[in-house]
Amino acid sequence: MNICVFLSAADLDDRYTVPACEFAELLGRGGHTLVWGGSDKGLMKVVADGVQAAGGRLVGVSVEFLAASARPNADEMVIARDLAERKALLLEKADAVVIMVGGTGTLDEATEILELKKHGKHTKPVVLLNTAGFYDGLRQQFQRMEDEGFLPLPLTDLVFFAKDGVGALAYLEETAGLQ
Repeated sequence: MNICVFLSAADLDDRYTVPACEFAELLGRGGHTLVWGGSDKGLMKVVADGVQAAGGRLVGVSVEFLAASARPNADEMVIARDLAERKALLLEKADAVVIMVGGTGTLDEATEILELKKHGKHTKPVVLLNTAGFYDGLRQQFQRMEDEGFLPLPLTDLVFFAKDGVGALAYLEETAGLQ
């Protein structure tokens, strides 16, 4: 399965890197392909290293202004013109999406993917990997959106919140074949 992972390129502490390494190893051992932003820095590098070391493939989609940070030994690397093209290519190449910890770029990617799913532009499973409770506030906001009628479909049809990589991958393997 080609699994797109949106995540930070920042250098982060162990509460984020250790679970990221565990998830990456699961992806690689499972024979999955990591589709990611292509960076060879920070958490993006940690996950790419883990997937590659465990035998998985790497498909990167970088962007022109970040191309200097692109991983040199990815199995495939595409350089998009801009962030909009990058997001479209990442979704196109993926069978499923996992959103890990990140900043405004990751949040932008997450909300766009969820908005496209809400409008039926894709049916790929989407998982928010809630490492160390990082997305607890977002989950609460989404629940409020559902409760107050802002979502046209149940939150559970839009996104799955996983507390760890094992739960995330189990959900993807269970649902990806249902599309």
